[in-house]
Amino acid sequence: MKQSKNAYCNVLPATIKKAAKNEKCSERFLLKELRVGRAVIPANKNHKNLNPIAIGRNLSTKINVNLGTSPSDSSVNNEINKVKTIVSYGADAIMDLSTGGNLDEIRKRIINSSTVPLGTVPMYEIMSNVNDVSEITPDLILRIIEKQAKQGVDFMTIHAGLLRKHLKFVNKRIAGIVSRGGSLTARWMKLKKKENPFYTHFDDILAICEKYDVTLSLGDGMRPGCIADASDKAQFAELDVLGELVKRCRKAGVQVMVEGPGHIPLNEIEMNIERGVKVCHDAPFYVLGPLITDIALGYDHINAAIGAAIAAKSGAAFLCCVTPQEHLGLPDLNGIKEGLIAFKIAAHGWNVARKLNGAEKKDIEMSKARYKFDWKKQLDLAISPVEAKILFKKSSNKVDNKFCSMCGEKFCAIKSTHALKTKEKKTCKI
Repeated sequence: MKQSKNAYCNVLPATIKKAAKNEKCSERFLLKELRVGRAVIPANKNHKNLNPIAIGRNLSTKINVNLGTSPSDSSVNNEINKVKTIVSYGADAIMDLSTGGNLDEIRKRIINSSTVPLGTVPMYEIMSNVNDVSEITPDLILRIIEKQAKQGVDFMTIHAGLLRKHLKFVNKRIAGIVSRGGSLTARWMKLKKKENPFYTHFDDILAICEKYDVTLSLGDGMRPGCIADASDKAQFAELDVLGELVKRCRKAGVQVMVEGPGHIPLNEIEMNIERGVKVCHDAPFYVLGPLITDIALGYDHINAAIGAAIAAKSGAAFLCCVTPQEHLGLPDLNGIKEGLIAFKIAAHGWNVARKLNGAEKKDIEMSKARYKFDWKKQLDLAISPVEAKILFKKSSNKVDNKFCSMCGEKFCAIKSTHALKTKEKKTCKI
Protein backbone atom coordinates (compact mmCIF):
# COMPACT_ATOMS: atom_id res chain seq x y z
CA MET A 1 0.00 0.00 0.00
CA LYS A 2 1.18 3.52 -0.81
CA GLN A 3 1.10 6.40 1.63
CA SER A 4 -2.01 8.54 1.34
CA LYS A 5 -1.90 11.60 -0.92
CA ASN A 6 -2.30 13.73 2.18
CA ALA A 7 1.36 12.90 2.81
CA TYR A 8 2.19 14.49 -0.57
CA CYS A 9 4.10 11.41 -1.60
CA ASN A 10 3.68 7.83 -2.76
CA VAL A 11 6.77 6.52 -1.02
CA LEU A 12 6.43 2.96 0.23
CA PRO A 13 6.85 2.38 3.99
CA ALA A 14 9.80 0.03 3.38
CA THR A 15 11.53 2.78 1.38
CA ILE A 16 10.95 5.30 4.17
CA LYS A 17 12.37 2.82 6.66
CA LYS A 18 15.57 2.33 4.60
CA ALA A 19 15.98 6.05 3.99
CA ALA A 20 15.57 6.82 7.70
CA LYS A 21 18.18 4.21 8.54
CA ASN A 22 20.60 5.72 6.03
CA GLU A 23 19.91 9.18 7.47
CA LYS A 24 20.25 7.95 11.05
CA CYS A 25 16.94 9.58 11.97
CA SER A 26 13.60 8.21 13.16
CA GLU A 27 10.97 7.06 10.68
CA ARG A 28 8.45 9.28 12.48
CA PHE A 29 10.61 12.38 11.91
CA LEU A 30 11.23 11.55 8.25
CA LEU A 31 7.55 10.88 7.58
CA LYS A 32 6.69 14.24 9.11
CA GLU A 33 9.17 15.98 6.77
CA LEU A 34 7.68 14.14 3.80
CA ARG A 35 4.11 15.00 4.76
CA VAL A 36 4.75 18.73 4.81
CA GLY A 37 6.78 18.52 1.59
CA ARG A 38 10.00 19.66 3.25
CA ALA A 39 11.70 16.42 2.21
CA VAL A 40 11.52 13.99 -0.71
CA ILE A 41 12.70 10.45 -1.34
CA PRO A 42 13.26 10.02 -5.10
CA ALA A 43 12.41 6.36 -5.55
CA ASN A 44 10.80 5.10 -8.76
CA LYS A 45 9.02 1.82 -8.13
CA ASN A 46 10.83 0.35 -11.17
CA HIS A 47 14.35 1.16 -9.90
CA LYS A 48 14.86 -2.21 -8.30
CA ASN A 49 18.42 -1.96 -6.88
CA LEU A 50 17.95 1.48 -5.34
CA ASN A 51 19.33 2.35 -1.92
CA PRO A 52 16.96 5.24 -1.11
CA ILE A 53 18.02 8.61 0.27
CA ALA A 54 15.99 11.44 1.74
CA ILE A 55 16.57 15.03 0.61
CA GLY A 56 15.54 17.98 2.76
CA ARG A 57 17.04 20.97 4.56
CA ASN A 58 16.52 19.38 7.98
CA LEU A 59 18.44 16.31 6.84
CA SER A 60 22.11 15.90 5.95
CA THR A 61 23.06 17.83 2.83
CA LYS A 62 23.09 15.64 -0.28
CA ILE A 63 25.18 15.83 -3.46
CA ASN A 64 24.24 15.09 -7.06
CA VAL A 65 26.75 14.40 -9.83
CA ASN A 66 26.01 15.04 -13.50
CA LEU A 67 27.33 12.70 -16.15
CA GLY A 68 26.35 11.69 -19.66
CA THR A 69 27.45 11.42 -23.25
CA SER A 70 27.71 14.13 -25.87
CA PRO A 71 27.52 13.92 -29.68
CA SER A 72 31.35 13.85 -29.70
CA ASP A 73 31.72 11.21 -26.95
CA SER A 74 28.97 8.62 -26.70
CA SER A 75 30.69 5.60 -25.11
CA VAL A 76 28.26 3.67 -22.91
CA ASN A 77 31.10 1.86 -21.12
CA ASN A 78 32.68 5.17 -20.14
CA GLU A 79 29.44 6.28 -18.49
CA ILE A 80 29.05 3.00 -16.60
CA ASN A 81 32.61 3.36 -15.34
CA LYS A 82 31.75 6.88 -14.21
CA VAL A 83 28.67 5.61 -12.36
CA LYS A 84 30.60 2.96 -10.43
CA THR A 85 33.41 5.35 -9.55
CA ILE A 86 31.10 8.19 -8.52
CA VAL A 87 29.05 5.92 -6.26
CA SER A 88 32.23 4.56 -4.65
CA TYR A 89 33.36 8.14 -3.98
CA GLY A 90 30.13 8.90 -2.12
CA ALA A 91 27.74 10.62 -4.53
CA ASP A 92 24.15 10.64 -3.21
CA ALA A 93 22.49 10.87 -6.64
CA ILE A 94 23.32 10.93 -10.35
CA MET A 95 21.82 12.78 -13.30
CA ASP A 96 22.18 11.31 -16.78
CA LEU A 97 22.40 14.29 -19.12
CA SER A 98 23.32 12.27 -22.21
CA THR A 99 22.76 13.91 -25.59
CA GLY A 100 24.73 11.55 -27.86
CA GLY A 101 24.51 7.87 -28.77
CA ASN A 102 21.72 5.42 -27.97
CA LEU A 103 20.05 7.31 -25.12
CA ASP A 104 17.71 4.44 -24.24
CA GLU A 105 20.55 1.94 -23.91
CA ILE A 106 22.68 4.36 -21.92
CA ARG A 107 19.84 5.12 -19.51
CA LYS A 108 18.87 1.48 -19.00
CA ARG A 109 22.43 0.46 -18.22
CA ILE A 110 22.97 3.38 -15.84
CA ILE A 111 19.75 2.54 -13.96
CA ASN A 112 20.79 -1.09 -13.67
CA SER A 113 24.27 -0.10 -12.48
CA SER A 114 23.23 2.60 -10.02
CA THR A 115 22.19 2.05 -6.42
CA VAL A 116 21.65 5.80 -5.98
CA PRO A 117 18.69 7.80 -7.35
CA LEU A 118 18.93 8.67 -11.04
CA GLY A 119 17.65 11.89 -12.57
CA THR A 120 17.21 13.04 -16.18
CA VAL A 121 16.18 16.07 -18.21
CA PRO A 122 13.60 14.58 -20.63
CA MET A 123 13.98 17.56 -22.97
CA TYR A 124 17.35 16.18 -24.11
CA GLU A 125 15.83 12.97 -25.43
CA ILE A 126 12.82 14.86 -26.77
CA MET A 127 15.18 17.05 -28.79
CA SER A 128 17.10 14.02 -30.07
CA ASN A 129 13.86 12.76 -31.69
CA VAL A 130 13.40 15.81 -33.93
CA ASN A 131 15.43 17.79 -36.45
CA ASP A 132 14.36 21.16 -35.10
CA VAL A 133 12.85 22.35 -31.83
CA SER A 134 9.74 23.54 -33.70
CA GLU A 135 8.86 19.88 -34.42
CA ILE A 136 8.36 19.11 -30.72
CA THR A 137 4.74 18.32 -29.81
CA PRO A 138 3.04 17.86 -26.43
CA ASP A 139 2.40 14.23 -27.39
CA LEU A 140 6.13 13.63 -27.92
CA ILE A 141 6.92 15.27 -24.59
CA LEU A 142 4.51 13.04 -22.69
CA ARG A 143 5.64 9.88 -24.50
CA ILE A 144 9.29 10.47 -23.62
CA ILE A 145 8.51 11.33 -20.00
CA GLU A 146 6.42 8.18 -19.60
CA LYS A 147 9.05 6.01 -21.26
CA GLN A 148 11.76 7.28 -18.93
CA ALA A 149 9.49 6.89 -15.92
CA LYS A 150 8.71 3.30 -16.91
CA GLN A 151 12.44 2.57 -17.21
CA GLY A 152 12.97 3.57 -13.57
CA VAL A 153 14.12 7.21 -13.55
CA ASP A 154 13.73 8.51 -9.98
CA PHE A 155 13.54 12.27 -10.58
CA MET A 156 13.12 14.45 -13.65
CA THR A 157 13.95 18.06 -14.37
CA ILE A 158 11.33 19.85 -16.44
CA HIS A 159 11.27 23.57 -17.20
CA ALA A 160 7.58 24.25 -16.67
CA GLY A 161 7.89 27.62 -14.91
CA LEU A 162 9.33 29.55 -17.86
CA LEU A 163 6.40 31.29 -19.57
CA ARG A 164 6.03 33.40 -22.73
CA LYS A 165 5.56 36.56 -20.72
CA HIS A 166 9.01 36.05 -19.17
CA LEU A 167 10.90 36.12 -22.47
CA LYS A 168 10.92 39.91 -22.64
CA PHE A 169 13.18 39.98 -19.58
CA VAL A 170 15.95 38.09 -21.41
CA ASN A 171 16.82 41.11 -23.59
CA LYS A 172 18.23 42.95 -20.59
CA ARG A 173 20.60 40.13 -19.68
CA ILE A 174 24.29 39.85 -20.51
CA ALA A 175 24.35 36.03 -20.73
CA GLY A 176 20.73 35.43 -21.78
CA ILE A 177 19.39 31.93 -21.03
CA VAL A 178 22.14 29.44 -20.10
CA SER A 179 19.90 26.49 -19.23
CA ARG A 180 19.86 24.04 -22.16
CA GLY A 181 16.32 22.88 -21.40
CA GLY A 182 15.20 26.43 -20.70
CA SER A 183 16.67 27.84 -23.91
CA LEU A 184 15.10 25.10 -26.05
CA THR A 185 11.72 25.67 -24.40
CA ALA A 186 12.03 29.42 -24.95
CA ARG A 187 12.85 28.90 -28.63
CA TRP A 188 9.83 26.61 -29.02
CA MET A 189 7.52 29.24 -27.53
CA LYS A 190 8.89 31.98 -29.77
CA LEU A 191 8.66 29.88 -32.95
CA LYS A 192 5.23 28.40 -32.22
CA LYS A 193 3.83 31.53 -30.58
CA LYS A 194 2.33 29.28 -27.90
CA GLU A 195 2.65 28.85 -24.16
CA ASN A 196 5.22 26.48 -22.66
CA PRO A 197 3.92 22.92 -23.33
CA PHE A 198 5.42 21.66 -20.06
CA TYR A 199 3.20 24.21 -18.31
CA THR A 200 0.03 23.70 -20.35
CA HIS A 201 0.30 19.91 -20.00
CA PHE A 202 1.53 19.92 -16.42
CA ASP A 203 -1.42 17.88 -15.13
CA ASP A 204 -0.65 15.14 -17.68
CA ILE A 205 2.98 15.10 -16.52
CA LEU A 206 1.84 14.85 -12.90
CA ALA A 207 -0.33 11.84 -13.74
CA ILE A 208 2.70 10.02 -15.15
CA CYS A 209 4.89 10.92 -12.17
CA GLU A 210 2.23 9.78 -9.71
CA LYS A 211 1.88 6.47 -11.54
CA TYR A 212 5.58 5.59 -11.34
CA ASP A 213 6.54 7.46 -8.14
CA VAL A 214 8.78 9.93 -9.98
CA THR A 215 9.90 13.04 -8.08
CA LEU A 216 9.67 16.25 -10.10
CA SER A 217 12.59 18.64 -10.01
CA LEU A 218 11.23 21.95 -11.21
CA GLY A 219 14.00 23.40 -13.36
CA ASP A 220 15.08 27.03 -13.31
CA GLY A 221 15.26 27.79 -17.01
CA MET A 222 15.99 31.44 -16.17
CA ARG A 223 18.82 30.76 -13.74
CA PRO A 224 21.48 33.50 -14.02
CA GLY A 225 24.47 32.48 -16.10
CA CYS A 226 26.68 35.31 -14.89
CA ILE A 227 27.02 37.46 -11.80
CA ALA A 228 25.55 40.52 -13.55
CA ASP A 229 22.29 38.66 -14.30
CA ALA A 230 21.75 37.40 -10.74
CA SER A 231 18.53 38.18 -8.87
CA ASP A 232 16.84 39.83 -11.87
CA LYS A 233 13.21 39.97 -13.01
CA ALA A 234 13.59 36.93 -15.26
CA GLN A 235 14.84 34.71 -12.44
CA PHE A 236 12.27 35.78 -9.87
CA ALA A 237 9.32 35.83 -12.29
CA GLU A 238 9.94 32.17 -13.07
CA LEU A 239 10.44 31.40 -9.37
CA ASP A 240 6.92 32.68 -8.61
CA VAL A 241 5.48 30.24 -11.15
CA LEU A 242 7.53 27.40 -9.65
CA GLY A 243 5.88 28.16 -6.31
CA GLU A 244 2.49 27.69 -7.95
CA LEU A 245 3.62 24.40 -9.51
CA VAL A 246 4.84 23.08 -6.14
CA LYS A 247 1.27 23.34 -4.84
CA ARG A 248 -0.07 21.48 -7.88
CA CYS A 249 2.48 18.70 -7.40
CA ARG A 250 1.52 18.21 -3.78
CA LYS A 251 -2.18 18.21 -4.59
CA ALA A 252 -1.55 15.44 -7.13
CA GLY A 253 0.48 13.36 -4.65
CA VAL A 254 3.77 13.93 -6.48
CA GLN A 255 6.99 14.67 -4.62
CA VAL A 256 8.66 17.88 -5.71
CA MET A 257 11.90 19.81 -5.30
CA VAL A 258 12.95 23.09 -6.90
CA GLU A 259 16.15 23.95 -8.72
CA GLY A 260 18.01 27.16 -7.96
CA PRO A 261 20.78 29.34 -9.33
CA GLY A 262 23.32 29.61 -10.94
CA HIS A 263 25.88 32.44 -10.78
CA ILE A 264 25.23 34.49 -7.63
CA PRO A 265 27.52 36.97 -5.82
CA LEU A 266 28.41 36.06 -2.24
CA ASN A 267 26.25 38.76 -0.70
CA GLU A 268 23.09 37.54 -2.49
CA ILE A 269 23.27 33.78 -1.91
CA GLU A 270 21.48 33.75 1.45
CA MET A 271 18.70 36.01 0.15
CA ASN A 272 18.25 33.87 -2.96
CA ILE A 273 17.93 30.59 -1.07
CA GLU A 274 15.65 32.00 1.62
CA ARG A 275 13.43 33.61 -1.01
CA GLY A 276 13.32 30.39 -3.03
CA VAL A 277 12.40 28.25 -0.02
CA LYS A 278 9.67 30.72 1.01
CA VAL A 279 8.14 31.20 -2.45
CA CYS A 280 8.21 27.44 -3.09
CA HIS A 281 6.53 26.56 0.22
CA ASP A 282 9.50 24.83 1.87
CA ALA A 283 10.11 22.40 -1.00
CA PRO A 284 13.71 21.09 -0.99
CA PHE A 285 15.98 23.46 -2.89
CA TYR A 286 18.44 21.94 -5.37
CA VAL A 287 21.26 24.28 -6.44
CA LEU A 288 23.98 24.28 -9.09
CA GLY A 289 26.81 25.80 -7.10
CA PRO A 290 26.06 28.65 -6.97
CA LEU A 291 29.21 30.04 -8.57
CA ILE A 292 30.44 33.21 -6.89
CA THR A 293 32.53 34.58 -9.80
CA ASP A 294 32.60 34.29 -13.58
CA ILE A 295 36.39 34.11 -14.05
CA ALA A 296 37.38 30.82 -12.35
CA LEU A 297 37.90 28.82 -15.56
CA GLY A 298 39.59 25.54 -14.69
CA TYR A 299 38.78 25.99 -11.01
CA ASP A 300 35.00 26.28 -11.10
CA HIS A 301 34.68 23.28 -8.76
CA ILE A 302 36.27 25.40 -6.02
CA ASN A 303 34.33 28.48 -7.14
CA ALA A 304 31.04 26.60 -6.89
CA ALA A 305 31.87 24.71 -3.68
CA ILE A 306 32.32 28.02 -1.85
CA GLY A 307 28.85 29.10 -2.97
CA ALA A 308 27.44 25.65 -2.19
CA ALA A 309 28.60 25.81 1.43
CA ILE A 310 26.85 29.15 1.90
CA ALA A 311 23.75 27.89 0.07
CA ALA A 312 23.57 24.81 2.31
CA LYS A 313 23.80 26.96 5.43
CA SER A 314 21.05 29.20 4.00
CA GLY A 315 18.63 26.30 3.45
CA ALA A 316 19.60 24.44 0.25
CA ALA A 317 19.10 20.69 0.66
CA PHE A 318 20.67 19.26 -2.50
CA LEU A 319 23.92 20.38 -4.15
CA CYS A 320 24.70 19.67 -7.80
CA CYS A 321 28.47 19.47 -8.08
CA VAL A 322 30.46 21.46 -10.62
CA THR A 323 33.69 20.19 -12.20
CA PRO A 324 36.92 22.00 -13.16
CA GLN A 325 35.80 21.65 -16.80
CA GLU A 326 32.66 23.74 -16.29
CA HIS A 327 32.41 26.33 -19.10
CA LEU A 328 35.27 24.56 -20.92
CA GLY A 329 33.96 21.20 -22.11
CA LEU A 330 32.67 17.73 -21.24
CA PRO A 331 34.22 16.64 -17.91
CA ASP A 332 36.32 13.48 -17.77
CA LEU A 333 36.25 11.03 -14.88
CA ASN A 334 39.04 12.80 -13.02
CA GLY A 335 37.24 16.14 -13.32
CA ILE A 336 34.04 14.59 -11.99
CA LYS A 337 35.94 13.15 -9.02
CA GLU A 338 37.52 16.54 -8.24
CA GLY A 339 34.13 18.23 -8.40
CA LEU A 340 32.53 15.62 -6.17
CA ILE A 341 35.28 15.88 -3.55
CA ALA A 342 35.01 19.68 -3.46
CA PHE A 343 31.26 19.45 -2.93
CA LYS A 344 31.60 16.71 -0.32
CA ILE A 345 33.72 19.13 1.67
CA ALA A 346 31.05 21.83 1.34
CA ALA A 347 28.24 19.48 2.39
CA HIS A 348 30.23 17.86 5.19
CA GLY A 349 31.13 21.28 6.60
CA TRP A 350 27.46 22.14 7.12
CA ASN A 351 26.64 18.64 8.39
CA VAL A 352 29.43 19.00 10.98
CA ALA A 353 28.13 22.41 12.06
CA ARG A 354 24.68 20.89 12.66
CA LYS A 355 26.04 17.61 14.06
CA LEU A 356 23.85 15.69 11.64
CA ASN A 357 24.23 12.02 10.76
CA GLY A 358 27.28 11.74 13.03
CA ALA A 359 29.37 13.97 10.75
CA GLU A 360 31.21 15.69 13.60
CA LYS A 361 32.35 12.35 15.08
CA LYS A 362 34.54 11.69 12.07
CA ASP A 363 36.27 15.06 12.55
CA ILE A 364 36.91 14.29 16.21
CA GLU A 365 38.40 10.92 15.30
CA MET A 366 40.64 12.63 12.75
CA SER A 367 41.87 15.12 15.36
CA LYS A 368 42.68 12.33 17.80
CA ALA A 369 44.54 10.40 15.11
CA ARG A 370 46.58 13.50 14.22
CA TYR A 371 47.59 14.04 17.81
CA LYS A 372 48.71 10.41 18.05
CA PHE A 373 50.52 10.50 14.67
CA ASP A 374 48.28 7.62 13.59
CA TRP A 375 48.82 8.15 9.86
CA LYS A 376 46.97 5.03 8.77
CA LYS A 377 43.79 6.10 10.54
CA GLN A 378 44.13 9.68 9.28
CA LEU A 379 44.37 8.48 5.69
CA ASP A 380 41.41 6.12 6.12
CA LEU A 381 39.28 8.92 7.61
CA ALA A 382 40.10 11.39 4.81
CA ILE A 383 37.21 12.67 2.69
CA SER A 384 39.04 11.03 -0.24
CA PRO A 385 41.43 8.36 1.12
CA VAL A 386 42.82 7.49 -2.33
CA GLU A 387 44.01 11.03 -3.07
CA ALA A 388 45.21 11.55 0.51
CA LYS A 389 47.41 8.44 0.34
CA ILE A 390 48.91 9.54 -2.97
CA LEU A 391 49.82 12.97 -1.59
CA PHE A 392 51.17 11.42 1.62
CA LYS A 393 53.59 9.22 -0.32
CA LYS A 394 54.65 12.09 -2.60
CA SER A 395 55.63 14.08 0.51
CA SER A 396 58.16 11.39 1.48
CA ASN A 397 56.21 10.59 4.64
CA LYS A 398 56.12 7.19 6.34
CA VAL A 399 53.30 5.73 8.42
CA ASP A 400 55.61 5.15 11.40
CA ASN A 401 56.87 8.79 11.49
CA LYS A 402 56.03 10.88 14.54
CA PHE A 403 56.11 14.03 12.39
CA CYS A 404 55.38 15.05 8.79
CA SER A 405 57.55 16.61 6.09
CA MET A 406 55.99 20.06 6.60
CA CYS A 407 57.83 20.79 9.87
CA GLY A 408 60.10 17.81 10.28
CA GLU A 409 60.85 16.27 13.67
CA LYS A 410 62.66 19.27 15.18
CA PHE A 411 59.93 21.85 14.51
CA CYS A 412 56.81 19.65 14.92
CA ALA A 413 54.26 21.52 17.08
CA ILE A 414 52.40 18.38 18.14
CA LYS A 415 55.64 16.64 19.13
CA SER A 416 56.59 19.69 21.20
CA THR A 417 53.15 19.64 22.84
CA HIS A 418 53.64 15.97 23.73
CA ALA A 419 56.90 16.88 25.46
CA LEU A 420 55.25 19.82 27.21
CA LYS A 421 52.50 17.62 28.61
CA THR A 422 55.02 15.03 29.77
CA LYS A 423 57.01 17.71 31.61
CA GLU A 424 53.84 19.06 33.26
CA LYS A 425 52.97 15.61 34.56
CA LYS A 426 56.44 15.16 36.10
CA THR A 427 56.23 18.58 37.77
CA CYS A 428 52.88 17.67 39.31
CA LYS A 429 54.31 14.51 40.82
CA ILE A 430 57.05 16.48 42.59
